[in-house]
Amino acid sequence: MTRTTDRRGIVVGIDPVRNWHLALAWAADEAHLRGVGLRLVVAVPPQHDTQHVDDTPRHMAQQQAGTEALRTALAWAHARHPGIESTSALLDGFPTGVLAGLSQEADMIVLGSRHLSRTEEFLSAGSLVVPVTAKAHCPVAVVGDAEHVTQETPYLVVGVDGSESSRAALAWAFEEADLRRCALRAIAVWQPPVFSLHSGDSLFHAERRLLSETTAGWAEKYPDVRLTHEVPIGSPVEILAEAAEHALAVVVGRRGRGGYTGMRVGSVVHGLLHRAHSPVITVPAR
Repeated sequence: MTRTTDRRGIVVGIDPVRNWHLALAWAADEAHLRGVGLRLVVAVPPQHDTQHVDDTPRHMAQQQAGTEALRTALAWAHARHPGIESTSALLDGFPTGVLAGLSQEADMIVLGSRHLSRTEEFLSAGSLVVPVTAKAHCPVAVVGDAEHVTQETPYLVVGVDGSESSRAALAWAFEEADLRRCALRAIAVWQPPVFSLHSGDSLFHAERRLLSETTAGWAEKYPDVRLTHEVPIGSPVEILAEAAEHALAVVVGRRGRGGYTGMRVGSVVHGLLHRAHSPVITVPAR
């Protein structure tokens, strides 16, 4: 396994208001798998700066709730994996900024998901998934449902499109599949062009060749990973979400970093965060 030496383990955001068990279980298992530390974090927004309303009671209540949630969650994580180094931190600041800052020194950020609709995503103050995914410097795992571990052959899905971020996702997916000793389905979704000077068959075969060439070096590096190539035709979001219906996770690349709204994650990433039921792991371009 290769791991960046200056990274400091897995950070999981704990929501004091909502159920954190699925995200924490996934994060603790991943930390155990990788042999790294686990850091539980609650971020408390600053007090409102106003001359008319004293915001101190609300702020203190948030701090108390965060402290209690961390205490309970830390004990739960210790019980699940006593051997990993688990710590907790109550930090001041807006959650998106705090987690994005921590991503600079983390192996991974793990968040829970409530499967918000697009309207709720804009209106909910607790919607961290999209902006954190857009701003993070490390991979982000969004865990909305329990892992599908009942399949006869566990597998991961990785989306491949030839981009720099896609290559980073492919490298991460191979490492993860090797650690989990599971199969890897590399999928390059093909959308036939409306106008082209080349035949559809030649373009389709070129896509298959590109997928094989892109994965070849990694397949040699991880010979124990059982790899399959797939070039289905259709919508990338729908096909990847369907392929990952019973997967351990779906892994995709993420181009660039978002602005203030955190919406610049790309249509495929954004769609999967709403559509997929397996954990969605986004990997930024290196």
